[in-house]
Amino acid sequence: MKWFIEEISRLIVQLKRWQTWLVIGLISLFAGLAFFIGSFAFRTDGILLYLNRTAGACRELTNGIIIFMFCGMIFFMFTALLTLGEFQRYFQFKQRAAHYQASRALYGGIGWAIATITISIAALVFFSRYCR
Repeated sequence: MKWFIEEISRLIVQLKRWQTWLVIGLISLFAGLAFFIGSFAFRTDGILLYLNRTAGACRELTNGIIIFMFCGMIFFMFTALLTLGEFQRYFQFKQRAAHYQASRALYGGIGWAIATITISIAALVFFSRYCR
């Protein structure tokens, strides 16, 4: 039972670090954006509309739009993972006092975060214009 108490104390120490809260915030932001995009996407699903499981007034999606949205969501996931990876690299370089590499990783993380948010906002704008 002693190991369990040690793990809890390590968890509390981790929660006191600002880096932990930054990563939790990024994950929450990306999950929230994915949730809102998913809620719009379910409104356009033809099978759910046919079964009366969702209410939506959206135009029917063509194959090109479906492929474009599928690729966009793949890029959203890749850029979200790259953002988290770059911030992890930043934290590691900062601990090792590698200032140049840390600044490059920070710029990369910020760039990938902007790309992730841009992709998700573009999807939200697309769905809000496509659906009433």
